[in-house]
Amino acid sequence: MATSRTDPLTLDVIELIGDVVARYHEEYDRAAAAHALTGAQARVLGLLSLEPMPMRRIARRLKCEPSNVTGIVDRLELRGLVERRPDPTDRRVKLAAATDEGVSTARQLRDALDFAREPLAELTEAERTLLRDLLRRMLGTDPDV
Repeated sequence: MATSRTDPLTLDVIELIGDVVARYHEEYDRAAAAHALTGAQARVLGLLSLEPMPMRRIARRLKCEPSNVTGIVDRLELRGLVERRPDPTDRRVKLAAATDEGVSTARQLRDALDFAREPLAELTEAERTLLRDLLRRMLGTDPDV
């Protein structure tokens, strides 16, 4: 049986997801500000601390225009947190990559985010796995689909 988009349970879930997202962004922005970064700069730095990537891929991941990413990377580069380097597989493409200082700053940012970590720690591994799998399914990134 299909669920109505306006049934009380669906509305409650939507409200709770909104609350989680809002609290996450508030904490993320506070953590970023402690490093004199904007939330967007912190998100780009977090992505680049995992792996170097071209501007277009960063923009796709953040769901924004590549020109916005260029400005963010420019500011991070001025701070010594990011550098541009040629893509070893295609020298026509420039990759943005976190510097050692950038990786360290991104780690400090992640470590400062207690909002989700503490409540998640209260869930069992099976509950966290179920939550992860449900969120992936909602986003259409479920590997089993």
